[in-house]
Amino acid sequence: MIFSLLLPSLFLAASTVFAQSSSSTPTISAVGSKFFFSNGTQYYIKGVAYQLTDQDPLTDSTQCKLDARQMADLGANTIRVYHVDPTADHDGCMSAFADVGIYLFLDLDTFDTQFDQDNPYWNQTQLSAFEAVLDAFQNYDNLAGVFVANEAMTRLNGSDAAPFVKSAIRDVKAYRDMKKYRDIPVGYSGADIPELRPMLQNFLACGDDPADAADFFSLNVYEWCGSSTFDGSGYSHLITNSTGVQIPIFISETGCRIPKPRLFTDQAAILGDDMAPYWSGAIVYEWIEEANDYGLISYGSKTNSDNPTALDGYPRSGTPSPVSPDYSNLKKQWATLSPSGTAMSDYTASAKNLKAIACPTSTSGGWIVDAAQTLPSLGQTLDKAATSTGGLGAGGKGAGASATKKGEAGKPGYHVVEGGMFVWLWTAFVAGVGGLLIWL
Repeated sequence: MIFSLLLPSLFLAASTVFAQSSSSTPTISAVGSKFFFSNGTQYYIKGVAYQLTDQDPLTDSTQCKLDARQMADLGANTIRVYHVDPTADHDGCMSAFADVGIYLFLDLDTFDTQFDQDNPYWNQTQLSAFEAVLDAFQNYDNLAGVFVANEAMTRLNGSDAAPFVKSAIRDVKAYRDMKKYRDIPVGYSGADIPELRPMLQNFLACGDDPADAADFFSLNVYEWCGSSTFDGSGYSHLITNSTGVQIPIFISETGCRIPKPRLFTDQAAILGDDMAPYWSGAIVYEWIEEANDYGLISYGSKTNSDNPTALDGYPRSGTPSPVSPDYSNLKKQWATLSPSGTAMSDYTASAKNLKAIACPTSTSGGWIVDAAQTLPSLGQTLDKAATSTGGLGAGGKGAGASATKKGEAGKPGYHVVEGGMFVWLWTAFVAGVGGLLIWL
């Protein structure tokens, strides 16, 4: 009798744990050239760059809660973070941002694993580091997407690095799929280099196999300064250059700081009729006020450089205080801009008919990547003197380089988180029932 009375309670406890482990936060996916929430509405980015220090900014839940509330007041729905520690606990911060509807675009690379355009390579050390970050964040529903690199190419003759960046996209996507994670968008954040436009975006998006292509492309754009215009700023050329790109594209950094004050009038173009039908929003640089003078908030007045809680004299934690009038100028812009976009149900059919954009052709003195060249395999380096291998050397570069082929990036012994949760709950339930029977 006691067992029959307590058994429903045990099931109720188990179901409560399941309910607590699930999230009501809709996830983000890339469909055709747009981002969508899992509830079917289109996702437009109103974001801010959020780093605070060179270290991981997503480990101090108290600070994250303070910043998340202030960002919600600003009207932001997205943050971009450049460096994290995959071994740290991010639950508190990711929950704090999710609670106010803020999503994360996360860079996978670090100072130790970033690409070198002068000596490009892609090896197991880099891939393993990227995998560790993806493993640590894939379970958060408010992870909007990941970048494999930021501004890896900053000049025309740096385009030799493009095939290695695309290989990274390919291998991270293969790892994501092998692990049965949701389709977290994987893409690239590029420097706004006229000599690379639009060849780089087209190269990362092109090809017959979608598994090899970026899920999205983004640019760091500082063209609209002061009281500029859609045509005068060059934003109209961004639209022209992105015509035909079949993946989402957005601005991953923006916000000129000269002339002052920062007006952010470009947001009306990005999130308005000029660009919203084609682009997916923008991330403003940056949240914290520091020496570069781009901050939207500060954590107090500049202090002595010996202050252990400050970097270069700028406090890195505390109650955020808006920088005037920049903060209010951006808030006013975003308050009037809420593009509705299109419903996923109305768009999916046409998205299936989108064709991959043509790969750019190499030209003398111009874009130097041969579209017919096979992407580098894991462990290959650039050999500019080589001809028979299309410019790719066979040897590895750096610790951990290997000749692993596409599809072999997965590591045996990894477990699927969802299954692990079920096993834990079932084990706990059986143990509880067994203990109860023994007690009876």
